[in-house]
Amino acid sequence: MRSRLRSLIRSMPLRLALGLVAVFAMVSLLSFGASYVVTQRSMEQQMREDLVQDIAGFRAAPSAAAVATLVRAEAESTDPERMVLSYFAPNGRHFGNAAIARDNEGYHVVSVAQNGKTVEGRYLALTTGLYGGQLTIARSRSEIEALRRVFLNILVISLVPTFLIALSGAVYIASRSAGHVDRVGRTLDRLTTGNLGARVQPERGWSDDLAQIGAKIDQMAEAQEASVASLRQVSSDIAHDLKTPIQRVAVHLDELSRNPSLDGEARDLVDRATDELDRIVAVFHALLQIAQIEAGTPRSQFAPVDLAALIETCVELYEPMAGETGHQLVAVPREGPVAMVEGERNLLLQLLANLVENALRHTPDGTRIAIALRQEGGRVVLDVADDGPGIPEEERDKVLRRLYRLDRSRGTPGSGLGLNFVSVVARLHEARLVLGDAAPGLRVSLVFPAGATRDKPAETAEAR
Repeated sequence: MRSRLRSLIRSMPLRLALGLVAVFAMVSLLSFGASYVVTQRSMEQQMREDLVQDIAGFRAAPSAAAVATLVRAEAESTDPERMVLSYFAPNGRHFGNAAIARDNEGYHVVSVAQNGKTVEGRYLALTTGLYGGQLTIARSRSEIEALRRVFLNILVISLVPTFLIALSGAVYIASRSAGHVDRVGRTLDRLTTGNLGARVQPERGWSDDLAQIGAKIDQMAEAQEASVASLRQVSSDIAHDLKTPIQRVAVHLDELSRNPSLDGEARDLVDRATDELDRIVAVFHALLQIAQIEAGTPRSQFAPVDLAALIETCVELYEPMAGETGHQLVAVPREGPVAMVEGERNLLLQLLANLVENALRHTPDGTRIAIALRQEGGRVVLDVADDGPGIPEEERDKVLRRLYRLDRSRGTPGSGLGLNFVSVVARLHEARLVLGDAAPGLRVSLVFPAGATRDKPAETAEAR
């Protein structure tokens, strides 16, 4: 669930939607900000003009006493929290609803009607001298500050629903696209594991780009399936055509070897020809088996396999051979539950056998060969390591090729298919094959995917 959510967050439709929402939000912020600044300046300009008109109205009074009378009359019906009227007459008397005082913290509006209580808020004021006195008129900026709150509310009301709607739509589209991408991925996985009958089959409602990709994958799969079918038919025809001649040659050589008139040199040539024929048959069967594995046919026979038991079986089979050559073949005990893996048991046993035979064949007498199981990041790893000469790092990828052999190994028996067979079986089981340095020697590691491994119950292991 967490990985699916992570892939959804990283999906292109969701990123595009979030990008568009971010652009829309930025444009909206700039637009609302510009509108607010223009409206605020317009209101301030209008307020200044009103103050100038107010001052002009008081200038029309003929004397200071008349100004004081007008201010007193106007102040009785004016709330100082809305507008301040203050006139200091030439004799020092104060008229109005409030006065503007100054202290260390700045200017303050002090209400006359509320016993000198300071009036909160910000004001825009205009002061002028009039008939020897000082007239001050100040209008509250509360309307401008209220305008800011109104703009913020409009911004939130417009952006939040838009963002939520866009995000919901993006999640829906991303979920649909993620399902389509997963379908394409699963089809590719089946194709790479040999199931050439797998198809994407885009349906109505798919986006044009994904539908086009799915159609191209299906077209490629059809062509590959036809090509592999032709190749299988050719291989079958070759196998059928060569089977009888090879059997005839084997019969003729057997009859010839029974001829009592053969001298020692001729008999030796017959024996060598028989050995070469056996080698041809072995290579022929190995190539056919590899072709079958690459086609993915054995996947239908997958079942839980006990890797620890498989190692014990392999060691029991090859201990006598190792003893004859002086090699030491050991199975390293594994702590914890017994490792199980979904796979084809005979192929995995043959994989182990190929690795052991390869080590016995290409390492000197007395070499130690160890087979072990270990944990690596939640994955089960099967190791076959020896302390022989190893394989040079630059040659490790090449030895996995079909029929490739190292220069120093050309004089030893073998077909060059052992490690290639190992790589094909590993790929069939979706395991990663790693050829590393055992310091000294070669370490061949088979890393099974986490989803393909599990722990065998403890009671089952004890019963075994």
